[in-house]
Amino acid sequence: MTNPTPNPRKPPSNLTPQQYARLKSELATPYRGLRQFIYVVCGASGFIGALIFLGQLAAGRDVNNALPNFALQVGVVALMVWFFRLDKKSRRPPSP
Repeated sequence: MTNPTPNPRKPPSNLTPQQYARLKSELATPYRGLRQFIYVVCGASGFIGALIFLGQLAAGRDVNNALPNFALQVGVVALMVWFFRLDKKSRRPPSP
């Protein structure tokens, strides 16, 4: 006996077309939600750190250490924003 294989282009009868499309997109890019959550959390951490070092710079305390740390935190935020946008852009279907 052979098992008939379902047609990959036709959604199973127990799924709506929206559910089927969502499952197909999740199969194409697994863990997207987790990645985006990590991008947001790391970006928020960098933003909080940047605010702290900006406060130190504004107060004039330990400027030699605060300036490179502030630049690093701004770089982390920029990198996380870039990763998030790159991940969101890859979600959209290509335009014709």
